[in-house]
Amino acid sequence: MKPTVAIVAPGNMGAGIGRCLAEHEVTVLTTLAGRSADSAQRARAAGMQTVDEQQLMQADFLLSIVPPGTALTLAQRLAAHLAGVDRKPVFVDCNAVSPATMCRIAEVITATGARFIAAGIIGPPPQSGSTNTKIYASGPHAVELARLNEYGLNVRILEGPLTAASALKMSYAGITKGFTALGAAMILAATREGSAAALKAELAESQPALFSWLLRQIPAMYGKAYRWVAELEEIAAFVGQDRDEAVMLSAAARLYERIAADGRTDKTEIDKLDRFLDRMSR
Repeated sequence: MKPTVAIVAPGNMGAGIGRCLAEHEVTVLTTLAGRSADSAQRARAAGMQTVDEQQLMQADFLLSIVPPGTALTLAQRLAAHLAGVDRKPVFVDCNAVSPATMCRIAEVITATGARFIAAGIIGPPPQSGSTNTKIYASGPHAVELARLNEYGLNVRILEGPLTAASALKMSYAGITKGFTALGAAMILAATREGSAAALKAELAESQPALFSWLLRQIPAMYGKAYRWVAELEEIAAFVGQDRDEAVMLSAAARLYERIAADGRTDKTEIDKLDRFLDRMSR
């Protein structure tokens, strides 16, 4: 029998995973409480069925896929529903949070008697037939999530502690999002000091792979910067606040905070980045 999967919430990633499952005839539930019209449209397009939060408890798996800053709050809210039902879904936290935050979420959920799986997603929202989006899962119940491999997902089970998947996600995202922040910061600094053209020429000549990566990743960051603020803070916490390098990651969070604000106003810094990347025709 095919499982029923609940996904909170139908953002780009949640809707992408929901669409993949729905295409394999899995019933996918979601809730639109507090969500935007865009979320409602994504849910409909993905074939997700909209229910209230209490009805999410009818699922076999409940996947939490929200911005990291709201992951614990969501778990606390859903725990009240989990505590009130006898047959509980397996709760899978797929958010980009530190191992310490993941443990706090696990405590909230397991106190209801529900089984808990810690997960981390690496890759873009999944597309039909693609295996580029990987869901790493860890913990004593992680093997249960591998069942969804039969329905179009790419679930990989990690051996080790409950937080193994969280640690992998933090490490990987720290490199990719940290480097994107470093690249953007240096481009802006070079622009302020009048050496942007020289920097661009040198990168293209001596670091073509690196330059190509920045050409793709920096523009893709603008619309996500607001979500990356909390994620970089979680990564800094993962590194350890007693270590000097944590300051570097917290600084990246502040840069993303500023880019997000810039995107909501006059786009002064975004335009400088686009000019460097030859994207002023956007």
